[in-house]
Amino acid sequence: MSVVIFFIILLVLVLVHEFGHFFTAKNFGIRVDEFGFGFPPKLFGFKKGETEYSLNLLPIGGFVKIFGENPDDENTNGPDAERSFVNKAKWKQAIVLFAGVLANFLLAWILFSISFMSGLPTSVGSESAGLKLSNVNLTVISVLEKSPAQIAGLKSGDKIISVKSSLDVLNKIDPDTLKSFIVLHPKKEIEIKYLRGKDENMHLARMTPTEIGNSTSREPMIGISMDMIGTARLPFLSAFLEGMRLNWFVTKSTIGGLYTLISEGIYGKTNLLTSVIGPVGMVGIVGDAYQFGFVYLLSFSALISINLAIINLLPFPALDGGRLFFLLIEKIKGSRINPKVTNTANMIGFSILVLLMLVVTYHDVVKLF
Repeated sequence: MSVVIFFIILLVLVLVHEFGHFFTAKNFGIRVDEFGFGFPPKLFGFKKGETEYSLNLLPIGGFVKIFGENPDDENTNGPDAERSFVNKAKWKQAIVLFAGVLANFLLAWILFSISFMSGLPTSVGSESAGLKLSNVNLTVISVLEKSPAQIAGLKSGDKIISVKSSLDVLNKIDPDTLKSFIVLHPKKEIEIKYLRGKDENMHLARMTPTEIGNSTSREPMIGISMDMIGTARLPFLSAFLEGMRLNWFVTKSTIGGLYTLISEGIYGKTNLLTSVIGPVGMVGIVGDAYQFGFVYLLSFSALISINLAIINLLPFPALDGGRLFFLLIEKIKGSRINPKVTNTANMIGFSILVLLMLVVTYHDVVKLF
């Protein structure tokens, strides 16, 4: 199920990105030859006006084939040259290239806003001033493989209601008190009552804390990460304002995190390939998000949309940022870069991106074993 959800999210986010390019290109009178759902080989398609709409076999996104995006003799000097992307004003080209990124930012804003209207699970302490949380519970965020908690049946999203060991009962439940309770009851069975999803029936899990993995603390654990999570629900206008604030906050945090990752990778402080999560790792995260409910999945999709936008803005060949960088060079020098240079650079850039994705995916698979 997680794999299907991941591909649906990826398909929607990429199609929204490509629609941004498609919409602005059409409005500037640039010829769009094809709007593809998925990647080739093509299954079938139909033509409406001058644009072919195709459905392709690989459901991992989509693409827009814009006339003149990769310059050649036909689209620079041919009979339809005036409708070529490369022959339009530089500011129009820049808007078309940036439109995909803008579409992802707008989608994230809408998804965050809908989440707030529906009731967004929010960590206590991370909410903005004046935002009140309801139904606050100690919630399981993740569960370690082969840990006492996993063996007992606990999953991400479970809400812990009560904890006891024999006659000892934990009265105040939060991350700190539960950790202390576990440490004070080593090798003793602990009973945890919890709620799962929309099921109103109480569930019971019994487990005995143990020292897990290579823990340096050598303290007994049950193998969960947890946080106090409540629900933030807002009216229409407030939801859109809070969605905008969260969109900006996540964007700044993502840019900062990406800068730190790249700088530490350059100076050898971290391994970039093992620090980045690929498609296989994302499937696991989507599975955890799904456990928290549909609203949490919406906000998680917004996070991916923002990441997709920021990565596309990097000045690397084949990405929108790389094409914008070439456009800036052309504007400064007052003439076009040799099409063979840009086309070759974009082809090499695309090949490097595919290779990086394969390597990251390999590391994701290795982590599973």
